[in-house]
Amino acid sequence: MGSKNKLKRFKENETFSNVIQPTREDVLNNTLMLKGNWNRNFFKNENPIVLELGCGKGEYSVNLATMFPKKNFLGIDIKGARFWRGAKTALAEKINNIGFLRTQIELVDCIFDENEVDEIWITFPDPQIKYKRTKHRMTNPDFLSKYKKILKPNGMVHLKTDSEYMHGYTLGLLQGLGLTIEYAHHDVYGTTNAPKEVTNIQTYYESQYLAINKKITYLRFNFS
Repeated sequence: MGSKNKLKRFKENETFSNVIQPTREDVLNNTLMLKGNWNRNFFKNENPIVLELGCGKGEYSVNLATMFPKKNFLGIDIKGARFWRGAKTALAEKINNIGFLRTQIELVDCIFDENEVDEIWITFPDPQIKYKRTKHRMTNPDFLSKYKKILKPNGMVHLKTDSEYMHGYTLGLLQGLGLTIEYAHHDVYGTTNAPKEVTNIQTYYESQYLAINKKITYLRFNFS
């Protein structure tokens, strides 16, 4: 994507009612004034809040919001030019239970209060295979502690990925920590009991993976 096109999308995001783009300082100093108030001040209802971390173009969030109209969805990514597509689609199709937030994932515990979130989706994250990059892996212990803090008791985390490595790493870590694994399968399209929100929604890249017979893995866990 050219820089001119990116700038155009950034500008358009500023006009979207479903997009929030705080500065890092806003988040760290809590001047965003949404922490603990997402239901009241943004979604204007008391429905469960579901996050998609690293939402990319927002395809998954938009489809989840359509599938579950009684839940609130928030796609989070630092690359606003990407989720512009999802935000624009949601507005055009009048999908009112979804928003997009441009910020770093590592600030998630500064954006949401304790027990404010009901579910977290992590879809096709970079597995960060090199050892020195494990601090960026989205299911490492530091990130897990942040998720636990903002999730309600028994709140769920979903991990859907094409990386067997990421799936295995996370599964081993969860087992070592004694956390509750509610569902795990290394090939969700090769089984008959996968949740519908896992197999009925496919991103553009996921459909390409499936076209070359690449396995898609999924696991769901909580902190109880």
